[in-house]
Amino acid sequence: MVLRSATRKTATTRRAATARKKWVYLFANGKAEGNAKMRDLLGGKGAGLAEMTNAKLPVPPGFTITTEACNAYFAAGKKVPPGLWDQVERALAVVERATKKKLGDAKNPLLVSVRSGAAMSMPGMMDTVLNLGLNDDTRKGLAALTKNERFAADAYRRFISMFGRIVLDIAAEKFDHALEAKKKAAAVTSDPDLGATQLDDLVREFKSIVQRETGKPFPTDPQTQLRLAIEAVFGSWFGKRAVDYRNTFKISNDLGTACSIVTMVFGNMGEDSGTGVAFTRDPNTGQKVLYGEYLTNAQGEDVVAGLRTPSPISQMKSALPKAYAEFETIAKRLEKHYRDAQDLEFTIERGKLYMLQTRSAKRTAAAAVKIATDMVREGLITKDEAIRRVDPMQVEQLLLPRFDQKEVDRARGAGRFLAKGLNASPGAATGRAVFDADRAVSLKGQKELVVLVRPETSPDDFHGMVAATGILTARGGSTSHAAVVARGLGLPCVAGVAALDIDLVKREMRVDGKLVREGDQISIDGTTGEVFAGELPTIEPKFREEKELIELLSWADKKRRLGVWVNADTPGECKLARELGAEGVGLARTEHMFRQADRLPIVQDMIMADDLAGRQKALDKLLPFQQGDFREMYEAMDGLPVVIRLIDPPLHEFLREYADLNVDIAVARASGDDGPEIEKKARIYRRLQQLHEDNPMLGLRGCRLLLVYPEILEMQIRAILGAAIDVSERGIKAKPEIMMPLVGTMGELDRLQEQVMQVAETVFTERGKRVAFKFGTMIEIPRACLIADEIAGKAEFFSFGTNDLTQMTLGFSRDDIEGKIAIDRGRKTRKDLKIGICGEHGGDPSSIEFCHQVGLTYVSPSTYRVPVARLAAAQAALAGAGQKDR
Repeated sequence: MVLRSATRKTATTRRAATARKKWVYLFANGKAEGNAKMRDLLGGKGAGLAEMTNAKLPVPPGFTITTEACNAYFAAGKKVPPGLWDQVERALAVVERATKKKLGDAKNPLLVSVRSGAAMSMPGMMDTVLNLGLNDDTRKGLAALTKNERFAADAYRRFISMFGRIVLDIAAEKFDHALEAKKKAAAVTSDPDLGATQLDDLVREFKSIVQRETGKPFPTDPQTQLRLAIEAVFGSWFGKRAVDYRNTFKISNDLGTACSIVTMVFGNMGEDSGTGVAFTRDPNTGQKVLYGEYLTNAQGEDVVAGLRTPSPISQMKSALPKAYAEFETIAKRLEKHYRDAQDLEFTIERGKLYMLQTRSAKRTAAAAVKIATDMVREGLITKDEAIRRVDPMQVEQLLLPRFDQKEVDRARGAGRFLAKGLNASPGAATGRAVFDADRAVSLKGQKELVVLVRPETSPDDFHGMVAATGILTARGGSTSHAAVVARGLGLPCVAGVAALDIDLVKREMRVDGKLVREGDQISIDGTTGEVFAGELPTIEPKFREEKELIELLSWADKKRRLGVWVNADTPGECKLARELGAEGVGLARTEHMFRQADRLPIVQDMIMADDLAGRQKALDKLLPFQQGDFREMYEAMDGLPVVIRLIDPPLHEFLREYADLNVDIAVARASGDDGPEIEKKARIYRRLQQLHEDNPMLGLRGCRLLLVYPEILEMQIRAILGAAIDVSERGIKAKPEIMMPLVGTMGELDRLQEQVMQVAETVFTERGKRVAFKFGTMIEIPRACLIADEIAGKAEFFSFGTNDLTQMTLGFSRDDIEGKIAIDRGRKTRKDLKIGICGEHGGDPSSIEFCHQVGLTYVSPSTYRVPVARLAAAQAALAGAGQKDR
């Protein structure tokens, strides 16, 4: 009894504490309970509204329900937490007094928007409801107050369709088809051309759609509307598009969304009203200029959804000069206050400006780098802040290919130019045209490149946008959903191509009489806004022309501790990597050199040889090729280390093209053909059978292959050291580091080191000259991690092979505990042990942060990720320093 009583008392206490918790934060009458530092609690939108209110900017009164309330809603099984609705009603009363209006009042109605907003910006991924509070009575009151029947009818039809889509889960097409049919019947092309009577007809039709689809009438009680809308905004946190977005950008599902209820201001009250979205700097280029778009006589959804193609914001200067001047001043003030480029939403109601949002602007890679470096020069931020501001993966985007202008001119001359739209997000993309998001995902799963083509995109298209190589829309502008999301994803986008006539049912589009069906190849240039039929070849960008990036990376280099080397197998890769800032070659894979067309037949002769003499003959032919490759690599990396891994894969991999020989032989012999050519194929097939292993990646490869065939090791050591002597005679400083693959026991390493040293002494004696070199090993077998202290007695450096190590440790992550053990034990034996990691993890920012934390010497990514690694290593160092400061 006592236990039950105590449990009941605890539960009661918990509910009482929950009811007392502050769920709602006001912003009204020039004061806000929140501020910009409360993003985690109020979301980006709510924190921005609070900060602008405290700064005495023109913000409509409202209040924000916290992210904690959202999380509590889901924790309680989608039930509003105790005390929340009471706090909403009290806050609503404050807003009603501030506006001198009342929600549901037939004569003086208050209308509100219900807006989502998480701590991390997720543009368009969650839901918003506008014009909430309208019903038949308040619609009449709104018309009487504004003396504008058309405006009231327009606001009402917008509200029903938006509430129907977002809250009642009715397909948007139901309302869109009715709207398009009404415009067609009225012989107009634009929403503003519909009159009050026609809009009232739409209201009745929209209500019928709601009744038909839900089996219930449209809810007319404003309090009920508000409660349902708040719950719908919370629910959108786990909507498919929001979850897809968070998965793409690695945002936690635990953050929750805030919900801001804001007094409605109207941009659709005539030509002296409007709405827009603007950036304090160009989000495509980073240029310091007010960039954006606006629409007169419109609401915000028209701009963001791309329902109408807006005008550049520069034209607002002449159309609405007073509002533009005020907005320009506010934009400069907000950028200076936040010390970052801002994304702003605004509405002008009968000439009066209202600010609805400020948040950090999504931007392209080029813009991110330029804005960061420019703001350092302007004294707004420090160099360390500039380094932190740029996402390392954006750096890679700057180095992606672009269309070859000569090929563009040829395509235009051949009549392949289709149309030109707005250059909404830069870059070049070629792929098969697809007309819906699901199809884009499906084709990507089949390894196809696709360009997503839509009349305009909506948040429901996000999964298809992620799957595409580029995005093309017929409507919308440079601040439309398609443009903003594409910039965030680093995808090329051409928007607002009015010439496109897209038929989603037939899955095709027509442009000036030219037909493009789904599956046809198209090319889009997000930098110029041009669209072409067919594929266009690309060219590599020139790193040396990226002046701002070079400057940013020079600042990063002064902050990082980790070295940044490169995986490179050819002299050309080495030259490019050095230009990109590589400080050495962390992995040169000699087997890649074997696969070149002029060497592969020689390698195959070696494999087919019956004895040592035959193998040696082939290896003697290979030696000059290998030695020549190493000479050129040393020349490119003059004075920098070059880690050369001896042959790693099993021999059968060099006979891949003969894998189906048994079929050829059987067919030939069945037809009576048993001549010399068939006998040759039979011999190769027998050799393949001899080399066959059920699991070749755990078989005769790496150091095991070198121990069985020491003549291969001898040839490679001769080539490595011979080339080093060759270039040293010309004043070039070669720094070879010889790496053994797949070592798992000390017995293997002892024998390998002994063989290497014997060959080295032979080469030095023959050439009459010595060169310094290092001897080390890959750490790619778990056992090697466990005996790393013993291995370090022989090896002067380690390099982690994360692919093999991951597989052999039963699917552990690549930054698993085995790696930590190897580092700790290896350095106990050899304090100056050089330890690196090579492969794609060497270019992954989160992995680089881990490598910094555990004390690796260097990372070695692929060529174009060298700049990524330079920046990420600096960010890791700054993050570590920040933690120590705290």
